[in-house]
Amino acid sequence: MPRPRILVTRRIPESGLRIIRDVAEIDVFEGDSPIPRDVLLNKIEGKDGLLCLLSDRIDKDVIATGGESLKVISNYAVGYNNIDIEEATRRGILVTNTPGVLTDATADLTWALLLACARRIPISDKFVRDGKFVGWGPKLLLGREVYGKTIGIIGMGDIGTAVARRAMGFGMRILYHNRKRDIEAEKEFGAVYVTIEELLRDSDFVSLHVPLSPQTRHLIGDREISLMKPTAILINASRGEVVDEHALVEALRVGRIDSAGLDVFENEPSLSPGLTELDNVVVTPHTGSGTYQSRDRMAMMAAENLIAGLEGKRPPNLVNKAAWKD
Repeated sequence: MPRPRILVTRRIPESGLRIIRDVAEIDVFEGDSPIPRDVLLNKIEGKDGLLCLLSDRIDKDVIATGGESLKVISNYAVGYNNIDIEEATRRGILVTNTPGVLTDATADLTWALLLACARRIPISDKFVRDGKFVGWGPKLLLGREVYGKTIGIIGMGDIGTAVARRAMGFGMRILYHNRKRDIEAEKEFGAVYVTIEELLRDSDFVSLHVPLSPQTRHLIGDREISLMKPTAILINASRGEVVDEHALVEALRVGRIDSAGLDVFENEPSLSPGLTELDNVVVTPHTGSGTYQSRDRMAMMAAENLIAGLEGKRPPNLVNKAAWKD
């Protein structure tokens, strides 16, 4: 019996590739940037499985080009807004993701951005490196205190919960908004469920942890930013399109809020004009899950999801349950 044929759109950690190689023929795109559209369409034809990244647009055309042989699409990410789930389900193709394994890494990165903004770490680092530090001064690069302040978490899923757990160590008051109340979070952290408007008005730090959907696109725009304190700091480690980036740039430019920490961008990898010219924004290149341990676990989970589906087993992290036929 021939071995399944797998396309992997970017080299992932060897821990995952090894699992696939044991049972399948594997074609890995070796480029340092996302696989070009024409290459993806050429390579997907006749493949039984696809392991892709969040940066790969797996739309109706890609799925159709995969043809009847394509059985599983394994996304090397928690999110899956890059995949046409409806079309995959219509064709009976299983779609999987990698939830849970990057929760702590992303929560840590959220806090790194928060502290970097509050204490102006990047600009302070540059100040010293540029030879401008000539001695201590009472008004030198003043920042914002974190301990005992109020954090507002929009999206109390796994990552939002992990961020809240860390906030307890800073003695913070925790506000949150979610699609529904999280009684466990309220018991564990003393978190208070509020409307988005209340959260924005009352929080010293606003941290976003929602999936991208039509309802969350531009969840934070000009109106929402106008509700925030002028001393507030916005953190986004969820999806870039959750924030209207042009509105944010203007707000930061005129000082309507203190600063922002961004790990994701609306038109990634492009940034809105003027964003990198501001010294009250900290930017990182979508590295929320960027630890050795997290990326290894993601690779193994994506591979295991893929192989399970190809072997006729229900993948452990199946996104489109309607595509599974018992």
